[in-house]
Amino acid sequence: MSKRRREVDIFNMSFLDVVSCGFGAIILLLVIIQISEPRVIEKLAVDLTGLVQRLELEIYRIRGETTVLNRDLTEQQEQLSRHREKLARLKGDLSLVRGEHDATRNEHEAQTIIENQLAVAQQTLSEEVKRLSGLSVRRTPDSPIGGVPVDSEYIMFIIDTSGSMGQGAWSMVLRKVQEILEIYPRVKGIQVMNDMGDYMYSQYRGQWIPDTPARREAIVRRLSSWFPFSNSSPVEGIEAAIRRFYSKDKKISLYVLGDDFASGSIQAVVDTVERLNRADSSGNRRVRIHTVGFPVQFGGSRLSINAVRYAALMRKLAEDNGGSFVGLNSVRP
Repeated sequence: MSKRRREVDIFNMSFLDVVSCGFGAIILLLVIIQISEPRVIEKLAVDLTGLVQRLELEIYRIRGETTVLNRDLTEQQEQLSRHREKLARLKGDLSLVRGEHDATRNEHEAQTIIENQLAVAQQTLSEEVKRLSGLSVRRTPDSPIGGVPVDSEYIMFIIDTSGSMGQGAWSMVLRKVQEILEIYPRVKGIQVMNDMGDYMYSQYRGQWIPDTPARREAIVRRLSSWFPFSNSSPVEGIEAAIRRFYSKDKKISLYVLGDDFASGSIQAVVDTVERLNRADSSGNRRVRIHTVGFPVQFGGSRLSINAVRYAALMRKLAEDNGGSFVGLNSVRP
């Protein structure tokens, strides 16, 4: 007898129990998840807030360091700019010193020669100067006295009024001015300036002083106490005199009395005077330049370099401009 196959009913009670348990487990899981989710979110929010605060603090710190670094950079740039300016000034000073050194080196050989000649000039007083005031021999108006041409119609004095001259040689200066005036019995005009180009008589600025016996006495008397400012350099006075009084129709003798030439280029002065005191077609110059050197700067075992420079300059000016240079060996009258 054959058995009948049992039919399976998928919707029986056992199957429904299993399905219900499965759905219940899922619902339970969903409930558990929903309960724990806000805590996790809250924790995450707290962690993110702390991170943001730390990052903000880090930004503030970095900004502060950046400000300090920018300030330091600005100071360094300013310091670098100052150093560059100082370097530029030093380069300029170096160029100036090199130029002066080159000029001094070019003059050294000439100064050495002049120093030897000046040492000899100290030993003996020029015979020409001795005869300036005592000569009684009859002469023609154009004949020289003691080697000094006296054919000029106008005479000018450029006198160093510095402290060294005033304290060490002024009595001799007065005597030499008197002697020079005596070898010109009569001229058309006289003028007196110091080595800076300042006039003894301001009312005769740019004009000739009339020549009278009374005026000559007044000049010597005024000179005894006349000490305007001086920089111990005859250059300004010589140039001012030639610029103002040079004239093609006048014969002028310029007498320079001094003791030193403190600064400047000898050759530059020679070139300037040559340009101002132009020679005529015969090679003669309208302004004769005679110079007298006073031994005020001599002392000790060596000559003053300023005295040597003065002698070198004055010899050259006298030679080029038809005059005479006299170096005295004493400041005592």
